[in-house]
Amino acid sequence: MTEVSDPRQVLGVRLNDGPEEIRAAYLRKVKEFPPERCPEEFEAIRDAFESLNDVRKATLAMLRSGDPRASMVSVLEGEQPRRPYAGPQAWLDVLKDQGLKQGPRK
Repeated sequence: MTEVSDPRQVLGVRLNDGPEEIRAAYLRKVKEFPPERCPEEFEAIRDAFESLNDVRKATLAMLRSGDPRASMVSVLEGEQPRRPYAGPQAWLDVLKDQGLKQGPRK
């Protein structure tokens, strides 16, 4: 799948769901989309599970799903309103804009 998507949305889990809920959602999705019948969907499900199972990848996914212009506190607080997964480009654009406003550092 070439489309960038939020791993939590792929598995159908909430921001506050723990490892048990994530694993249960993964197993439900695998039953729904087995690899021999739905290889593309299964690959997306497996990738989503692997990214949420790794603490570093899960943190990056959580940060990327937030509004890049919002304060970090708002990104880290509880359940966030559903937004489409923006991927890293939105954050890169904000950083680029900040760099242009501040000028080059010496």
